[in-house]
Amino acid sequence: MGTAAAGGGCGARRWLPWLGLCFWAAGAAAARGADNGEVLPDSIPSAPGTLPHFIEEPEDAYIVKSNPIALRCKARPAMQIFFKCNGEWVHQNEHVSEESLDESSGLKVREVFINVTRQQVEDFHGPEDYWCQCVAWSHLGTSKSRKASVRIAYLRKNFEQDPQGREVPIEGMIVLHCRPPEGVPAAEVEWLKNEEPIDSAQDENIDTRADHNLIIRQARLSDSGNYTCMAANIVAKRRSLSATVVVYVNGGWSSWTEWSACNVRCGRGWQKRSRTCTNPAPLNGGAFCEGMSVQKITCTALCPVDGSWEVWSEWSVCSPECEHLRIRECTAPPPRNGGKFCEGLSQESENCTDGLCILDKKPLHEIKPQRWSRRGIENASDIALYSGLGAAIVAVAVLVIGVTLYRRSHSDYGVDVIDSSALTGGFQTFNFKTVRQGNSLLLNPAMQPDLTVSRTYSGPICLQDPLDKELMTESSLFNPLSDIKVKVQSSFMVSLGVSERAEYHGKNHSGTFPHGNNRGFSTIHPRNKTPYIQNLSSLPTRTELRTTGVFGHLGGRLVMPNTGVSLLIPHGAIPEENSWEIYMSINQGEPSLQSDGSEVLLSPEVTCGPPDMLVTTPFALTIPHCADVSSEHWNIHLKKRTQQGKWEEVMSVEDESTSCYCLLDPFACHVLLDSFGTYALTGEPITDCAVKQLKVAVFGCMSCNSLDYNLRVYCVDNTPCAFQEVVSDERHQGGQLLEEPKLLHFKGNTFSLQISVLDIPPFLWRIKPFTACQEVPFSRVWSSNRQPLHCAFSLERYTPTTTQLSCKICIRQLKGHEQILQVQTSILESERETITFFAQEDSTFPAQTGPKAFKIPYSIRQRICATFDTPNAKGKDWQMLAQKNSINRNLSYFATQSSPSAVILNLWEARHQQDGDLDSLACALEEIGRTHTKLSNITESQLEEADFNYSRQNGL
Repeated sequence: MGTAAAGGGCGARRWLPWLGLCFWAAGAAAARGADNGEVLPDSIPSAPGTLPHFIEEPEDAYIVKSNPIALRCKARPAMQIFFKCNGEWVHQNEHVSEESLDESSGLKVREVFINVTRQQVEDFHGPEDYWCQCVAWSHLGTSKSRKASVRIAYLRKNFEQDPQGREVPIEGMIVLHCRPPEGVPAAEVEWLKNEEPIDSAQDENIDTRADHNLIIRQARLSDSGNYTCMAANIVAKRRSLSATVVVYVNGGWSSWTEWSACNVRCGRGWQKRSRTCTNPAPLNGGAFCEGMSVQKITCTALCPVDGSWEVWSEWSVCSPECEHLRIRECTAPPPRNGGKFCEGLSQESENCTDGLCILDKKPLHEIKPQRWSRRGIENASDIALYSGLGAAIVAVAVLVIGVTLYRRSHSDYGVDVIDSSALTGGFQTFNFKTVRQGNSLLLNPAMQPDLTVSRTYSGPICLQDPLDKELMTESSLFNPLSDIKVKVQSSFMVSLGVSERAEYHGKNHSGTFPHGNNRGFSTIHPRNKTPYIQNLSSLPTRTELRTTGVFGHLGGRLVMPNTGVSLLIPHGAIPEENSWEIYMSINQGEPSLQSDGSEVLLSPEVTCGPPDMLVTTPFALTIPHCADVSSEHWNIHLKKRTQQGKWEEVMSVEDESTSCYCLLDPFACHVLLDSFGTYALTGEPITDCAVKQLKVAVFGCMSCNSLDYNLRVYCVDNTPCAFQEVVSDERHQGGQLLEEPKLLHFKGNTFSLQISVLDIPPFLWRIKPFTACQEVPFSRVWSSNRQPLHCAFSLERYTPTTTQLSCKICIRQLKGHEQILQVQTSILESERETITFFAQEDSTFPAQTGPKAFKIPYSIRQRICATFDTPNAKGKDWQMLAQKNSINRNLSYFATQSSPSAVILNLWEARHQQDGDLDSLACALEEIGRTHTKLSNITESQLEEADFNYSRQNGL
């Protein structure tokens, strides 16, 4: 207390506690002392002894809530110890000191405490944390302790990142991320599973050391549960949101069981085998096994044949016992395949002398009268029994023959149809039996039919090639015709181009049914207004579509109408005073590009030429494709056919190249090329989610039978040229488009395509058996090579008064996309509403030359190129032009061109040949800030003036 009083009496002077006196500081030093507070000297006059040694130094501390903390310091030998906080001495009154004597050394030990409050720390504003330091004095000098920082402890409520739930397969890796809330001191993280702490030291499969994350290297079923991240420091504890982890198991098939026995004792049946999804069974939402759990195959069981007696043999000679014998054998036929043996005796005997034979000197009838009387009665009973059985057998045979004849005369179909759709997955197997002479399906009418042989045609109903169809008819299968004249009606297969009944005479053929396309039919032309069927060999077939045009220095555009294929020749690509006849064609025959492995053809094969023509500027070739564009699911390539007929890869669409450029739009690919040739796009699916776009359409026409109506459902690649081929074929067949075509997204997941007819009006229409639902294997749809794939349905009216047809066509991929075509039409051509095949033509004139072929006037095009080809301080402006036109890839290709902007505008012309959206280009230019003139507002007169000026400058 006296020390404090003395210090307070110094006033403006400085109190030196270690000397117990006041000290006047003069000049600038005194002024600085007044500004900075009391400052004690760092040393004292030298005196015998040692420097103070700190036994205990102040430690870093945290203030929790509003509780002050105590800093302690202990040194020896020490005359005085004072705290200095943030460069200022702590007042003596705030110190609590204790003094003791070290018995071992005899030196004085001093210990000092101070309290630091939350308010003091909050009021401090400095470049570093609040700190305090001890200074101890002895006779020899002073010593300073380490600096101890004092911080206010806290822990925020919200986690910076909560763990997220996961669904992982068994043995997969689980990583749960956790970023604890901000806090001082930093929070420590602990993981809980189902509210129980996780000890990673006891489980080598779990690691919690990496940045507070929880890592489970191989997931086990026992790892499923609710996981919580716990963060805690000296202030509080915080819980994150719980993350649910589900470890699932995908199902696996067990081994197949043995094949079961044939389900029928006699004839054709089936046997099956099965497997279960238990190896392992799906668990916790795991996927069920893919594929069939039951397989069926056909089997033929040998029918049991019961034995039957041969006729009795002749009686034997009379024996000494006055009896003769006769025998018979069970060989007409003998029992086979488990059949019953003949019933009755195989041997018979009787008296051969009518009782006159003498046995032991007595007439035989006297010796055994009772025996012979009983035998006669039994013989009479047997004769009556056999007579009744014979009459019954004759009656049954007559009944069977009568029923057979009745069914043949009243049957709608002359085929024995065995339903095996359950075995073949939606396809039907038809057994066509040659039942009698005169059937028009006998390939050689001069040959007698073999009634014991049946020929089988097994396969899907759907046909790919419209020329590869058999004319299979009801009448030709059943109705007997004396002159082998065949009346053609549509039945299980579609009738090609038939709108009325038609007749033709059959020729002698060799081979077996069904025969191929090399068949000859002689067409009977009508003389009394009788319609006819056009000979299959006379149907027009085209191997390619072709168009040509003559182009010069001004360039132009060559378009194949309604195919999506076009060729843009830029201005200046052909040298002045030169002109070339340029052609372009589409292969409509069998594709020459044969797919390798999983690769499929996505576009038509397009040829442009002449191949020896050289251009100075890349031309733009537009090829339609049917892929649902996604770099995640497709790897698309551009290929070119060499002169030797082989196909070589030019580039992948996603590659960087300076030789050519590919820009893939949703429905077409625009290619910048330097040489002519034959090009096509192929795709290699990367995942099962790769999608081909198919166009589905339904056509209809009357059959040759006035009561029949044919529906043909097409599934073709979604390219205009593929659909145009279908339209062309239907025009030749008299087909009518019944509904607007729709897009079907067909996935590469190996599941097949189903086509079915639904909601047929009852009592008005009926569909022929086994054709209501048809299934096409995945491979035929996925690798169709652009050949039109279609399925045929044949409907029959009950009465000729029915003229309206309404039904639904369902086209769906198993575990995939589905489309419904609503058919609502009149079967009478005069009342039928016409649906156009194409909404608009690509171009009235396939070849356009000069300025009219381009959307951007030449004068404006020159100004754009002059502006953007010139570099500025911000870089190449043509790169900004490319970016604004959604060209962000392979910019190195444009950098190699003499005018990058011109090539970009050529690509814009190719992409916008339909809409010519100049407004979008003007908006892009305005965003760049290089021009403020909207190209879409240019008047027609300005365009004509610009073209006129351009033509005059070029001497036109």
